[in-house]
Amino acid sequence: MHISILGSGCANCVTLERVTREAVAELGLTAEFEKVTDPGEIASYGVMRTPGLVVDDQLLLSGRVPTAAQVRELLEPLVTAR
Repeated sequence: MHISILGSGCANCVTLERVTREAVAELGLTAEFEKVTDPGEIASYGVMRTPGLVVDDQLLLSGRVPTAAQVRELLEPLVTAR
């Protein structure tokens, strides 16, 4: 699983990465994390407000910081689809 955190590195971006790592650990997944800070690349995902969460090239959310439980809910369907 490849996870990209989209944003400038602000506090919300850091928090999104932290809660996403928590969710990945709780689900027992292995994931590679990447921080995407380039505005052009962020815009290529259609993100107008950061932070953004992309998993395996699929945009799951943007413009808000979810809880670890909410990220788990977003990831669970992707895990069962594998």
